[in-house]
Amino acid sequence: MLKQRIITALILAPLALFAILFLPLNGFQILIALVVGLGAWEWSSMAGMTRWGSKFSYAAMMVAGCGALAWALPVNAIWYQGQLNALYHYILSVAALWWAISFVMIMLYPKFSSIWHTSKILRAFFGVYTLIPTWVAIVSLRTHIYDVNEFYGASLIFYVLGIVWAADIGAFFVGVKFGKHKLRPNVSPGKTVEGLMGGILASTMIIAFAALHFSYEASRIWLHVVVGALTVGVSALGDLNESMFKRCAGLKDSGTLLPGHGGIMDRIDSLTAAFPMFAFCYVTWMA
Repeated sequence: MLKQRIITALILAPLALFAILFLPLNGFQILIALVVGLGAWEWSSMAGMTRWGSKFSYAAMMVAGCGALAWALPVNAIWYQGQLNALYHYILSVAALWWAISFVMIMLYPKFSSIWHTSKILRAFFGVYTLIPTWVAIVSLRTHIYDVNEFYGASLIFYVLGIVWAADIGAFFVGVKFGKHKLRPNVSPGKTVEGLMGGILASTMIIAFAALHFSYEASRIWLHVVVGALTVGVSALGDLNESMFKRCAGLKDSGTLLPGHGGIMDRIDSLTAAFPMFAFCYVTWMA
């Protein structure tokens, strides 16, 4: 299993690095839309869909949704005079609201879960709220001041990836060594409060460096620190959110697309919360 995980990571990491840095923006949008489509295929199982046709239609609808947004808003119109387009900003605002609702659902689970547990339609909509804003967030960050510095947006994406991955690694090792208090045992028995704190601590070095790198005013530095910490905290919601829906569907992994890693959603669950939340905060207060 460990060998498979390492091989998969060694193959995917260079491909992701190349895509973020060197793919043309239109190609980058298409690639992220395809990843969203794969995630949607797996989400369809968590939503309770079992027929191949329904699963394919759901995934195709997600890709088409990303395509419709890309068609309606060309890459050179996503930002105008330093402001994100109102449609994309609205979608990120909806995502922030969704993750606030998800937090309540996770904290109350399994109470009141009967409202949505038996509804495939509701769970399918939850997937839309999770995946479409992720596409919008990544594309919005990648295209920011692209005409001035074509790699600036890539640095924002790497920042989010860095703090989330650091948090995941820190949470794993601290949780294994010191974890005693379960975070939400009804949702994910393996997650601990100590692990969450360890994850936040592990990401602080990257957050502090980025705060100093992207801003020189003291007040702005603290804003970067707060937004970075919030992003890491919300990333844990993405993990718990997926665990909750997998538990409802009786699934151990979201899929089998990545040897040794499970499914696509098992790898990007934290990022589906982190990217929209960071992008929302960034375009609202930091851009």
